[in-house]
Amino acid sequence: MVEIKRINPTKQNLKKFTQFQIDLYDGNPYFVPPLISDDVATLLPEANPAFDFCEAEYFMAYREGKPVGRIAVIINRQVNEKSKTQNARFGFIDFIDDDEVSGALLKAAEDWAREKGMENIIGPLGFTDLDHEGTLVDGFEELSTMATIYNYPYYARHIESHGYRKESDWVEFLMEVPDAIPDKYNRIAEIVKKKYGLRVVKYTNRNRIKAEYGHALFHLINDAYKDLYQYSNLTERQIDHYINVYLNLLNLDLVSLIVEENNKLVGVGISMPSMSKALQRSKGKMFPFGWYHLLKGLKGKNDRVDLLLVAVHPDYQNKGVNALLFQDLIPYYIKYGYKYAESNPEMETNSKVQSQWEYFTTRQHRRRRSFAKKL
Repeated sequence: MVEIKRINPTKQNLKKFTQFQIDLYDGNPYFVPPLISDDVATLLPEANPAFDFCEAEYFMAYREGKPVGRIAVIINRQVNEKSKTQNARFGFIDFIDDDEVSGALLKAAEDWAREKGMENIIGPLGFTDLDHEGTLVDGFEELSTMATIYNYPYYARHIESHGYRKESDWVEFLMEVPDAIPDKYNRIAEIVKKKYGLRVVKYTNRNRIKAEYGHALFHLINDAYKDLYQYSNLTERQIDHYINVYLNLLNLDLVSLIVEENNKLVGVGISMPSMSKALQRSKGKMFPFGWYHLLKGLKGKNDRVDLLLVAVHPDYQNKGVNALLFQDLIPYYIKYGYKYAESNPEMETNSKVQSQWEYFTTRQHRRRRSFAKKL
């Protein structure tokens, strides 16, 4: 018999909620654990500014006193108001290969959503687009990344068996870093610079980039991503939070800003050394030795770089601005010895984004899916 328990969102309880996922994948060579402290901060109402416009409930499944599954159910009022829908989201979902367990978890989420007046439930999604989203449906033998979900192949089958249908797919690509900037990128970049008066801005000081372009960077993300599937506009409180969380971690060589003649930001490319193997060695914990593995991942030898974020203002999309980003970044990729670059998940229908990889040798190596069910 499966018992479902609502989880009171204290730090101690949320650590157990997060630890369940890490324990479920113990020994799996492709799973990359989150930092437990990061997931707890995301799920804790007093720590995550998304709770200004979201509410959530967390459930865990137990059998004979042993945890066998978990799920979060979230209502993002901002997205619902923008899209004129009454949708709940399920996310942070993990379970053993047992239909009774997955069914009980999804039912708990659905019942809560109905009580809140929701008409549909979709997922896996987080509070915002900066959280993990999408069930992996292809690419199970590929090493996961810090920014994405890894799950066992049985997840999609379970979700579909409980009445869910495909809502949308994301695809991901692995690119080979070229030995030099492709000639076509150089030609396009030079044309775009002259035609639009654009230039690349680089920083060596984190405080300066935060002060001069921190807010502009996240406002650009809002402008560039506003029409994407279930996008949740970042608020000023969220932007302040993410400036402090993310910009302190970056190697500024791997951050490229494109500005107009008046210094207005119109494009950004942010990369980071792959943290996958470092996170695996840390087992999700900073202490006592996790910090060492993470620091080594940031500073040590690495053959893979993650393309965390590429955003171009709508006025400049499809005008070659991406060529400027990669004209700047590729020499740094070569300098640091990166052989491969990982894209973040991209909507399968987003041909604008996928076209930017056309001058690289690429392989689509993962696909992930969101599901929907009418309540």
